[in-house]
Amino acid sequence: MTGISAVIITHNEAHNIARCLISLNMLVDEVIVVDAESTDDTQRIATDHGARVIVRTWTDYSDQKNFANAQATRPYILSMDADEAISAELRAALMAVIKAKPSGAYRFNRLTNYCGSWVRHGGWYPDAKVRLFPKEGTRWEGEHVHEELRLAPGTVVHQLQGDLLHYSYPTLKSHEDRIERYSDLHARKMFAAGKKGGLFKSTFSPAVKFVQGYVLRAGFLDGQAGWNIARLSARAVQLKYAKLDRLHRAQST
Repeated sequence: MTGISAVIITHNEAHNIARCLISLNMLVDEVIVVDAESTDDTQRIATDHGARVIVRTWTDYSDQKNFANAQATRPYILSMDADEAISAELRAALMAVIKAKPSGAYRFNRLTNYCGSWVRHGGWYPDAKVRLFPKEGTRWEGEHVHEELRLAPGTVVHQLQGDLLHYSYPTLKSHEDRIERYSDLHARKMFAAGKKGGLFKSTFSPAVKFVQGYVLRAGFLDGQAGWNIARLSARAVQLKYAKLDRLHRAQST
């Protein structure tokens, strides 16, 4: 017994979920998958790998994750995305934590695989995330995008060695599709907060984003992957402000 429940929210993750679940073997007592009505084989694959699958209509990231956490029966939660997997070095570090008994929360670096290349520059690494934490007193917050984990006051966060492997973008098309989806969420979040866009931000903010990632954060060292990340990240900023402007125009008509 490890005292840990793995929790994953999914929607159409048949291409990822098996790799994620296999990497969790011997690290957790149970795996809970809350699936947002997938139309592919996500539910079957997860069940075949021993996960408890709960089907729930999608609400938002924080609410879906909080619901999933509430289903856990163990005192500690290991929160995973379906496109992530535990590396060998991180597995060893987690096994040491389990042996010593968890205390506080645990953060580890996330290393992204972009179209077959591991990305270590451009602001994409180390991308540290708190992913192992007590169930009691911990919640996800944020309604639109980039949900944030809120730990109980006074919780000590420990850094573990090893990487959480993130197989986020298998193709350029997958990155472009996510930009389209997330730019909608970002625009709605800014609109709800009363923020404005305008010509200056929609013109200069994308350029700043490109220079920041490709030059200042050495994205160029990642070769073609670094170039594509920088230009598409700039495109994401441009889309976000364009959609924000459309929301304001719609409100005024």
